[in-house]
Amino acid sequence: MRSISSRQRSRILQLEEAARPLEPDAGERDRLMAEVHAYAQGFLDGLPERLAYQHDKSSVARIRELEIGSGTRSIDQLVDRIDESVVGAGLVPSHGGHLGYIPGGGIYASSLADYLAAVTNEYAGVRFAGPGAVEMEDAVLDWMAALVGFPEGSDGNLASGGSVASLIAVVTAREATGLRARDYERAVVYSTAHVHQCLHKALRVAGLGETVRRDVPLDDGFRMCPDSLAALIATDRAQGLRPWLVLASAGTADTGAVDPLSRIADVCEREDLWYHVDGAYGGFFALVEGCQPVLAGMERADSLVLDPHKGLFLPYGTGAVLVRHGEALQDSHTYYASYLQDTVVSEWGGRSPAAVSPELTKHFRGLRVWLPLLLHGEEPFRACLEEKLELARYFRREVEALGFETGPEPDLSVVTYRWVPETGDANAFNRALVEETHRDGRVFLSSTTVDGTFLLRMAALAFRTHLHTIDLALDVLREAVERLEADPARWRAAARGEALTAGLPGGSGD
Repeated sequence: MRSISSRQRSRILQLEEAARPLEPDAGERDRLMAEVHAYAQGFLDGLPERLAYQHDKSSVARIRELEIGSGTRSIDQLVDRIDESVVGAGLVPSHGGHLGYIPGGGIYASSLADYLAAVTNEYAGVRFAGPGAVEMEDAVLDWMAALVGFPEGSDGNLASGGSVASLIAVVTAREATGLRARDYERAVVYSTAHVHQCLHKALRVAGLGETVRRDVPLDDGFRMCPDSLAALIATDRAQGLRPWLVLASAGTADTGAVDPLSRIADVCEREDLWYHVDGAYGGFFALVEGCQPVLAGMERADSLVLDPHKGLFLPYGTGAVLVRHGEALQDSHTYYASYLQDTVVSEWGGRSPAAVSPELTKHFRGLRVWLPLLLHGEEPFRACLEEKLELARYFRREVEALGFETGPEPDLSVVTYRWVPETGDANAFNRALVEETHRDGRVFLSSTTVDGTFLLRMAALAFRTHLHTIDLALDVLREAVERLEADPARWRAAARGEALTAGLPGGSGD
């Protein structure tokens, strides 16, 4: 008979009762779900009427009015705070008017998957504990590998995004090539100035901050020049350095350019360098037949990053890394701990995700990829991506017709452009112009600077972006130019760093 004092029993039962709100019954779950579902339905139905960007962020401060730990709040009060202070401030990433940066997605089917993943709380880090969750992730990764043309024997991991996926790739490259600390100051990394910053960060986080960096020259389309790459490698070898890693882009964030991946692969094979391709933005355009020639060579990479929360329109927090030789990925990340010894003896084989990434605790993110692909099939994703390519071409043609100077024909769905005023500083005008569009808020556009030239960017990748969205963006730009040209003092003030306020739509001067 178990021995427990009446006092201890009473205390345990008292604590159990106090913790009971964490386990609501069916009726309470229905009540909570009804409130949340009603908000979600209203949000989605009302999304077209919302601003894509809310310049006024004053509501954010009200989050602090509800002090954590000071008591309970009703679900409707909390949902209202989310709507006003989170969704109602800054960018609305799920809006079709999100035409800046590289938009994330948020398709509805993935929200259902996330709900199921959270309710079941399946663990996806170790196959012994969560065999179904791990197998589902593996199935998704196999589909991605087949899509891009990776061979059997490749391996991968679903990560939280392109940054962690890139870190996994860099660490794998370091270990697979036998790079050691004594080599870092001689090891050379080659990329263009437009390679995504997460790769530079990954190098630093992986302890490779002392490596030599080379910016490979660009062609007129902002793509890496393979001949220049080969020349840099030859010069570095002659100087006693160790060429090690080439970072190419299948769609840069700045301009959307796709490097000549096959020709770069030729150089890497000839010189025995690790070849990494950042396909976080552009990789899933491989679903579109017309894009396959542009992306040719991606399948020859040693490591490749894809972001399903971009090209598959999934919620933020969904990245992927693929490595051509799976054993290299496993050898660089596998560790052992005694308390996990039971997990080594499994009733059926296969490696665990914890053996190919920094994560041991791992969210069941594979479900948010698997469920929509099985529910909808590939075709809607393919059509949505092709639509964005056509919208980018349409936008470039029409914005040029408005009088804007445009960048190169887009490789994918990013268009660069700027307005050149008859007199004055064009950079100052375009800084004021992008600010004007932000204050308008109906669409969200972004900017970049290339070789000292301030450019505007239109990135069509949000799954809710359609033809009417692009027509609205063109109207917003036309109207903004007209306002600024009618009042040159406003945009010339921007050249002196002065704030744009009075008389701007949505600004304090209204």
